[in-house]
Amino acid sequence: MRIPLSWLREYAPVPEDATAEDVLATLVRVGLEEEDVHRPTDSLSGPVVVGQVLTMEPETHSNGKTVNWCSVRVVPEGREQTLTGKGIDPSGVQGIICGAHNFSVGDKVVVTLPGAVLPGDFRISARKTYGHTSAGMIASVRELGIGEDHDGILVLSRLGLDPEVGSDAMELLGLYDSAAEVNVTPDRGYAFSIRGIAREYCNAVRAPFTDPVEQLAHTVPAPTQDGFPVTIADDAPIRGRAGSNRFAVRVVEGVDPSRPTPPWLASRLRLAGIRSVSLPVDISNYVMLEYGQPIHTYDADTLRGGITVRRARQGEHLTTLDGKDRALDPEDLLITDESGPIGLAGVMGGEATEVGGSTTRVLVEAARFDEVSIARTARRHKLPSEASKRYERGVDPQLAPVAAQRVVDLLVELAGGSDTGRVTDVDHTTAPASIELPAGYPAARVGVDYSPEVVVGTLAAIGAEVTETADGWTVTPPSWRPDLTDKEDLVEEVARLDGYDRIPDRLPVAPPGRGFTRSQAARRRVANTLAAAGLTEVLSYPFVSQADNDLWGSADGSHVPSIRLVNPISEAQPLLRVSVLPGLLEVLRRNHSRGFRDLALYEIGHVFLADGHTPDTQPVPPLGARPGEQDLERLDAAVPAQPRKLAAVLTGNDTVPGPWVTPRALDWQDALDVAHLAARSVGVELRVTQGQHAAFHPGRTAQLSTSDGAVIGVAGELHPKLVATQGLPERTCAVELDLSALLDHESAAVAARPISGYPAATQDVALVVAEDVPAARLLETVRRGAGELLETAEVFDVYSGTGIPEGSKSVAIALRFRAPDRTLTADEASEARQAAVAAAHREHGAELRS
Repeated sequence: MRIPLSWLREYAPVPEDATAEDVLATLVRVGLEEEDVHRPTDSLSGPVVVGQVLTMEPETHSNGKTVNWCSVRVVPEGREQTLTGKGIDPSGVQGIICGAHNFSVGDKVVVTLPGAVLPGDFRISARKTYGHTSAGMIASVRELGIGEDHDGILVLSRLGLDPEVGSDAMELLGLYDSAAEVNVTPDRGYAFSIRGIAREYCNAVRAPFTDPVEQLAHTVPAPTQDGFPVTIADDAPIRGRAGSNRFAVRVVEGVDPSRPTPPWLASRLRLAGIRSVSLPVDISNYVMLEYGQPIHTYDADTLRGGITVRRARQGEHLTTLDGKDRALDPEDLLITDESGPIGLAGVMGGEATEVGGSTTRVLVEAARFDEVSIARTARRHKLPSEASKRYERGVDPQLAPVAAQRVVDLLVELAGGSDTGRVTDVDHTTAPASIELPAGYPAARVGVDYSPEVVVGTLAAIGAEVTETADGWTVTPPSWRPDLTDKEDLVEEVARLDGYDRIPDRLPVAPPGRGFTRSQAARRRVANTLAAAGLTEVLSYPFVSQADNDLWGSADGSHVPSIRLVNPISEAQPLLRVSVLPGLLEVLRRNHSRGFRDLALYEIGHVFLADGHTPDTQPVPPLGARPGEQDLERLDAAVPAQPRKLAAVLTGNDTVPGPWVTPRALDWQDALDVAHLAARSVGVELRVTQGQHAAFHPGRTAQLSTSDGAVIGVAGELHPKLVATQGLPERTCAVELDLSALLDHESAAVAARPISGYPAATQDVALVVAEDVPAARLLETVRRGAGELLETAEVFDVYSGTGIPEGSKSVAIALRFRAPDRTLTADEASEARQAAVAAAHREHGAELRS
């Protein structure tokens, strides 16, 4: 909302020397958010004066263009020129070349003299052109930055002005005014008006506020028998709320369509961000900005019969004021007459009843429409407007007849019209519900000891009626504050107006025994472990395509049932993910394209599984009331499974090169290490076996499972074809674990093994087995067969080739033995080694390599 300061000063005690920045600083104290400052003089500076054309001589030049060589008086005749500067003629008459032709001798115009600066940093100086020295410029509205009119020079008489020659044209056109812009949150629609902002300003400076609406309300006549006929016939209300509950109509005759919009009104509209159209339309916009009530004006002579407010019928169309033919939806609320739709209620009027250059009878509409209905229509037709912006946030239901009266008064005063006296006011509104506010409630909720005087005073300042009771107060919110529905809302208003700076900033003491749950602590431990290992945590886009879910959600790339968004951001990615890896790989690809070559990224996030999910069978409970227990149970049962998954992607080298440092390329073993790190941080040991996955390299893929055989993930190098088609770095590796399943296997307690003070006995063994025997399974058998004396067993070499039978391989394993109570003898270590070899022979046919 842009607030011209000259306008605000009419309703609030804003000092004359206050700047827009000062006004913003004041409004911030009551919770409004500052946005910007709009000041015409930031891009426009004088001297800019009123001039009168004395002569104009058309000259046609060799380029075929005809220009006018003009002499323009810029000082009243008989007076001296007080301005000085290069190019300013002391005689008070300037010679100026002008290419426009829409003015004549005797016209008063706006002259920018040498030294002036126009928007776009266009500096005016005396310069030679077309054989003359042109010392200034006769300006158009576009050159002054006050409009987009391309018709030519601004002739002041066409604005109804006859100022003195030499007077300050910037002051005449309101260009010294400025506007402060604030951001209005959805719950404070009343602040979309000068009236609402003035009230907030008075609250901020602790000054009384005189409501202009209350003053004008006493002059509004009662509805008359001959009022313009209006019918509200909403047979399909949304959520049981009629589309309109207040509709005021007035008729003004004898409007002079040739009258221009006064510069003061056009200036305020321009500073507020609304362009001037015509006097009746400008008046309606002016009142909307002033009071917050959207107004629509009709050419009364184009209407057929009375007005009916109803929902659209199937197949109906409407051409709106922007010239577009719109197919209407049965949910759209319409303004209609006997000819059919003539406007989208609360959004935009129809072209057929538009106020134009020949309109002399104006019908003024001021109505209140339902917030949800207007919001849906505006979004459905992609047609946001100043009116819909206000209706969506709630308009004061008592405002319509007063705003209509204000429009009538301005049409009479400025457009020469006459009030017909026909008054229509269809009123189906209800009074706001009262709220009980216990005496100690504000202090208990905020932590400030508010006195009764402060509570009553602040609530009265927002327009509420406050009645004292035995336990506190009964508060009736004002009609323009539909957001005040319970006592918490009232407490928020007390805290806001009394000052947020009074609220203490003491940190609450955490109650004992309410820290992280076991699951939360475990997830935090996994994340911290990976971060400490050098990986970077990221959050990726959770929406994917069906192809992504099929590829990553199943080992063989077959179709995976997925959950589709009702209103996806992109039709290319309309589904919820079943794997974290698609989004994570997109993050890797984007960072790699920007020059980051060594990347190790991980993410912990939810995935969404469609198994058994039937959202279409679950009706959505109505808003505005808490669902019952059965509704909540039914909704909870319909929510899809959302387990957490951990994924990581790696590419590049493990370190940056440097003196005596040789980087090592990250490979599938690093991806496997990530899985082991995560699992061991929660006390789980993973079993690794050869795996198969459509997205992974067929020979470099590990299947990850727990000790009970439950498969919980996959790790390895991505498939070369996938890497190529998706533009990923070569040899990209990845791992994904079902973190929820992993945490289900978390050890209740991890017992630390005592450290033996006795020396270890180390022996190596090389076993020849068939090529299809996984090294991990062989290692597991060796560990089991070696018995309790074995401390560690690790594979350190796998070899096939010369000396090894065809179809076989040699797996070398380093064994370390240690006893907790004695020094092992060589015989004891050898005996345990032989037991391990025997177990490998029994289960895998392993033979000692000679």
